[in-house]
Amino acid sequence: MTAVGTAAIAGAGTGPGRRRMRVPFLLALVGTAYLAVFFVIPLVSGLVVSLMSGNPDDGYTFTRNFGIYSSLFVDPQVPYLTFLLRSLWYGFAATLVTIIVGYPVAYFIAFRVSPRWKNPLLMLVFVSFLVSFVIRTDMWAFVLASQGPVVTVLQGIGLAGKDFHILGTGGAVVFGDAYNDLAFMVLPIYAALERIDPRLGEAAHDLYAGKFRAFWHTTLPLSRSGVFAGVLLVFIDCVGDPVNSALLGGTNTYTIGQAIQDAYSGNQQYNVAAALSTVLMVVLGIILFIYARVSGTDDLEDLV
Repeated sequence: MTAVGTAAIAGAGTGPGRRRMRVPFLLALVGTAYLAVFFVIPLVSGLVVSLMSGNPDDGYTFTRNFGIYSSLFVDPQVPYLTFLLRSLWYGFAATLVTIIVGYPVAYFIAFRVSPRWKNPLLMLVFVSFLVSFVIRTDMWAFVLASQGPVVTVLQGIGLAGKDFHILGTGGAVVFGDAYNDLAFMVLPIYAALERIDPRLGEAAHDLYAGKFRAFWHTTLPLSRSGVFAGVLLVFIDCVGDPVNSALLGGTNTYTIGQAIQDAYSGNQQYNVAAALSTVLMVVLGIILFIYARVSGTDDLEDLV
């Protein structure tokens, strides 16, 4: 190889091409630093706090108190296991409601609306986010109250008795969770449906498939990634939410989110709150890992 060729190769390794190759690594470094500061460090800090012993008056010290995790679920006075199972049930029910309601909405906007109306309809889906989460939940407390419009109408048409009530029940909590998180289900499903070629449905009809069969074997499987992303967003948010159960529920709807909030801000039991948060994170991680393995996530990157 000549000296000129050697110099050209060396220049190519230090020129603009090499600088361009550094850009993805720099961007990855920024993302890694962000995750480390706002995700890894808080998780490790929570784990360390959960292993502390003490009280609000004398302070807390790190004692490797792993026994706190077993004691959380054997204390009969504070049934944290019941709160956790109740929260998981509310999260599952609310997620199911958002799928049942949100999928038809996303399907209608994706396939049954002209392009000029799609963005305005999507904005209507998200218009509730212009109001504070607490305020719109509190307004539903008024709507679902015993003297509110929903109960009054049901009693007026004879579908409910005088003692019928919605507010303070698990149904009110599930309804509030589903209402507040509906947009988180609609948007990823809509994004997945938008990427489906309409000609696939036409081909299914040409092969003598009915509307339902064509939807079941083409549209629904191809939108699986959107449903998966929506389930992640809705389920995680609903299970740990303390607001809906506090404003729309009652004494029999106490959730793990409320227990964590009360332990931290009410009783100043920082180690208990951190331990409950860690347990909740682990349980959610196991459930979502199983769900991902069962449902499959090969086409999840299509949403990116």
